Amino acid sequence: MYLLSLKELKDTLWHSADVLRASAHLAANKYGQPILGLIFLRYADILYKQHKEEIEAEYNRFKGGRMEKSKKEISIEKCGFYLPECAYYDFINDAPDDANKATLVKKAMEEIEKENPKMEGVLPKDVYAQLVPEEEPELLSNIVRIFKDIPENSTIDIFGEIYEYFLGNFALAEGKDGGTFYTPATVVRYMVEVLNPQPGEKKFLDPACGSGGMFVQAARYMHNHNASESEQMKFRCYGVEKEPDTVKLAKMNLLLNNVRGDITEANSFYSDPYNAFGQFDYVMANPPFNVDEVVVEKVSDDVRFNTYGVPRNKTKSTKKKSDKKETVPNANYLWIGYFATALNDHGKAALVMANSASDASGSEYDIRKKMIEEGIISQMVTLPSNMFSSVTLPATLWFFDKQKPNTQKKNEILFIDARNVFTKIDRAHRKFSDEQIKNLGVITKLYHGDTQALVDLIDEYKCNLENAPDTSDDIQVLTKDYWQTQIDWLTERFPNGVYEDVVGLCKAAPMDGEDGIIDQDYSLNAGRYVGVVIEDDGLTQEEFKEEMYSLNAEFTALSSEAKRLEELIANNLKGLLGE
Repeated sequence: MYLLSLKELKDTLWHSADVLRASAHLAANKYGQPILGLIFLRYADILYKQHKEEIEAEYNRFKGGRMEKSKKEISIEKCGFYLPECAYYDFINDAPDDANKATLVKKAMEEIEKENPKMEGVLPKDVYAQLVPEEEPELLSNIVRIFKDIPENSTIDIFGEIYEYFLGNFALAEGKDGGTFYTPATVVRYMVEVLNPQPGEKKFLDPACGSGGMFVQAARYMHNHNASESEQMKFRCYGVEKEPDTVKLAKMNLLLNNVRGDITEANSFYSDPYNAFGQFDYVMANPPFNVDEVVVEKVSDDVRFNTYGVPRNKTKSTKKKSDKKETVPNANYLWIGYFATALNDHGKAALVMANSASDASGSEYDIRKKMIEEGIISQMVTLPSNMFSSVTLPATLWFFDKQKPNTQKKNEILFIDARNVFTKIDRAHRKFSDEQIKNLGVITKLYHGDTQALVDLIDEYKCNLENAPDTSDDIQVLTKDYWQTQIDWLTERFPNGVYEDVVGLCKAAPMDGEDGIIDQDYSLNAGRYVGVVIEDDGLTQEEFKEEMYSLNAEFTALSSEAKRLEELIANNLKGLLGE
């Protein structure tokens, strides 16, 4: 019931975006800002109200004494910020439609930033003047009214989900441009599932953080795995983002999800605001692919990038004759090297990367070979196509583990080909379902010897199967057939309850031996290792080859026999005709 009601709420709120698209004098890529700003205002109002009675009681208890505190001090202690009365949502919503709502919203955001320095410059204060067009002056009032529908008892988790929902929808609506600030939540959730971040005094870096989704999903994962609030408070996130508007989205996202951390506006290639080398327990990112304008001299002496090697043009010639500075031909391996070097001795990383990087040649090959031989690459996953709004081709997930060189798995990499594991959103977009994330995630757990994880997951599905209806007209309701399919998917591939290579899905590839990593010329393309299943007849790639060889041999023999019979018939005809 909760999920259904939350879905209905999301759909109702999304109507506000439809209204803006139709009426506001905003560019197509700008209408998300005022919506997300109002979500924050409503969040701040509800959270403050939930603590207001407690704030007032403590203020009155110590008023006039030596321990007297201001309401602002107490508010910051209780809920993390102070909300001035002019920022109360009811104050704005209840004002007459002709009361210049844009000015009221702007004033509310200015006062929030004034009273809470960490919010300075974050809120989209100046955009609301464009939401009172002459032909529809009540537009902003109507949108403000829509967000009043968010219930007063909403938790921070609900607001986080609403914000994430809007970010995802804006990204889909903006297409390629939306992909610059948003990585689909289900992809991030799978990355986090594999990374398995642990709470406590840990540091988490995203050097291309966009709207901060990696941080939010990591925090949510720990919360869902029973991390205490005090443990999560110690977990610190550090993001770098070069687009100013996206920095604001990220800061609001962290605040709405109660994630502790800093977001810095900078270019990660040329700035190192957190002195990243060897500092982080976890690194995650979906950096921009195939950047080709990074100046070599600005990165070549940087230990973040040169530890494994800086990609170089073979001729060291410039791309543009007018530009005398040599540029990196492709910055994919700058990102890859940066991720690896930012980790401390026990650190782990996960990044989204263009498929082409898995087989890149030249200087990129040398970098990849060095990292493979060092043993820090733990896992490679090929994603389905159409998972991102910005690219249609499949991307690859890279996973690093600085502890792996000290284990028996040093000379081995787990490859997973997930190209056929997806759920359709619409004709042009795909995602992972919750169960697909768990199913793929359990492969990693089995690989590391956690057989209980598979038992627990199958038991979970069996429980859901028992309680599920046989049929339903509601697509949101999962039936018995659905849960049985999940059980079958796991038991058919891992019938013995332990990790094993599955043709077309996963392969623990060794360095040496036939079809090993060296034999495959240090390729990190999962398809080279896992093989394929010929879906029509259920044959594996090797079985298919054998079948083709057998059929070819049979065809050759039959052709030879046909030729012999043809000659025999011709000779018989000559005899009959007396030739």
